[in-house]
Amino acid sequence: MAFKPNYNRDRAERDRAARTRSAEKLAKKQEKSAQRKALRDGTAPEPGTDQDTDDHAAEVAEHAPATADKANG
Repeated sequence: MAFKPNYNRDRAERDRAARTRSAEKLAKKQEKSAQRKALRDGTAPEPGTDQDTDDHAAEVAEHAPATADKANG
């Protein structure tokens, strides 16, 4: 017999995915803004040394659900 739908859980998953997408968009927007400001000021940041995006990636990974673990267990 099939399980009845759990709308609250489904909504929470959709909201979590939306927050993740929004955070990624904001990070890209801030990165592009920083590049424009650097070009305007005449100092270009070196690629790969941006600490903000590294910290953000770690933060997103920290809050991401471990779907593979849940599926197996």
